[in-house]
Amino acid sequence: MKMIVSLLLAALASAAAAAEVAHTVRPTELKAKPFTDAATVESLGEASKVDVLARQASWMQVKTDKKNTGWVKLLSLRFDAINGKPSGVNENLNVVFNLAKTGSGGSTATTGVKGISEEQLKNPQPNPAALAQVNEMTVSPSEMEQFTLRGNLKPQKVAYVVEGGRK
Repeated sequence: MKMIVSLLLAALASAAAAAEVAHTVRPTELKAKPFTDAATVESLGEASKVDVLARQASWMQVKTDKKNTGWVKLLSLRFDAINGKPSGVNENLNVVFNLAKTGSGGSTATTGVKGISEEQLKNPQPNPAALAQVNEMTVSPSEMEQFTLRGNLKPQKVAYVVEGGRK
């Protein structure tokens, strides 16, 4: 029995030591559960330091400097570098855009594509009708400006990523 307790304590200690450090990229709410309508435990300001404890879908369980534990959205966090290398699941947002990624630990993340067969994925074909449908959803610059004014949104410069690196 003592051996089991010792192994359990050692496992918990190593898990705590392996926690990743991250900072919030915007003001965000620490939720009691990984749901947007869950109770708010604490309001976190931009650049708040958190220790990441666990991951569940697009939610990260974190512990704050105030020792509160709760959940924040993945894209609300920026992971700190370890030994000069980027760290964390949102490095370059690969977790969002990769269909599969295998690391040195052999873990794989997979995203399903609903409505597309394996054959269609292997042999993609252009679909002019679908492109025309997407193009119909385009809004003019003036429509976009009116939308931002109604939503009280503020302009923000975003650097576009080009093939081979940043623009």
